[in-house]
Amino acid sequence: MITKKLWGKSPKGEEIFLYTLTNASGASVKLSSVGAGIVSINVPDRDGKLADVVMGYNDPLEYFADGPCSGKIPGRVAGRIAKGRFTLDGVEYNLPINNGPNHLHGGPDGFQNQVWDSRIEGNAVEFMYFSADGEAGYPGNLKVVAHYEWDDDNSLKLAITAETDAPTIVNLTNHAYFNLNGEGSGTVLGHIMRLNASEWVPTDENLIPTGGTLPVAGTPMDFVTPKEIGRDIRENFPALRMGRGYDHCWFIDGATPGQITTAAELYSPASGRCLEILTDQPAVVVYTGNWLFGCPVGKAGRSYFNHDAVAIECQHPADAINQPGFPSTVLRPGEVFQEAIIWSFSVK
Repeated sequence: MITKKLWGKSPKGEEIFLYTLTNASGASVKLSSVGAGIVSINVPDRDGKLADVVMGYNDPLEYFADGPCSGKIPGRVAGRIAKGRFTLDGVEYNLPINNGPNHLHGGPDGFQNQVWDSRIEGNAVEFMYFSADGEAGYPGNLKVVAHYEWDDDNSLKLAITAETDAPTIVNLTNHAYFNLNGEGSGTVLGHIMRLNASEWVPTDENLIPTGGTLPVAGTPMDFVTPKEIGRDIRENFPALRMGRGYDHCWFIDGATPGQITTAAELYSPASGRCLEILTDQPAVVVYTGNWLFGCPVGKAGRSYFNHDAVAIECQHPADAINQPGFPSTVLRPGEVFQEAIIWSFSVK
């Protein structure tokens, strides 16, 4: 069952809609037209008790320009672009700088801070955003559609497509943050995580990739064998010092364009909730909420603290347009950008 209600109005006066998708067991998902975002996911623990496992806010206005980009789809390019510059077909483009010396998540007016058109389409909810040529400095008119489905097996499926009328760059994801004990319940450092990734992407002090990858073996970046998120997070390891925790990209082992594979698994021993994340994207970014303190008050009525939730984002690596060895983020007329992400919940 899907219901729709008016949730409020944006600072520009646009209507914001909230959709609730409820499956046969009573588990539910709420989606908002602000950034085509995930507002809540209510799933059972090992005792059958439902809880919301996604970070977010009660007031729709808090979703605009929130630092964490909570639950939303950032764009036109998720992640950082070094110094806000790239060259495509011999033309240099300059983008707004909003993260140290870099461009992040499409800039201050990125897709995550826009109200998308929305509708119920059969057993799904669809959001559409039209990004005009030159918006945030990007070339080409771009149409993006995000299609969400929630099934009776407690799996949320997101399919994103995009088309352009001129060469441009695109890198999209969903930026939901998870706490499998329930949002607002405290730290996720005791959650156990596994990444299907034996190589990670090193960065400079501004979290821009330095080129290439390194093996995770023998480092705190190794999640091939499941371990607590907090086990090594305070190790004296340069990457962790620079990011105040995990804020890095891993290449997914065996990733093949157009094929779905497991990117990550997350488990809470306290609640018994499990989350498997599957995608057709080449990489996964893990951000352990290292700067959450000071963001808007959460749905539970209290402020979030650092490491109260973890974002696991399926996408292309940051700054891919400036990294010749990385999978391309270029989209040309006549091509269709396609992306799939599945969040599959269970208990044990």
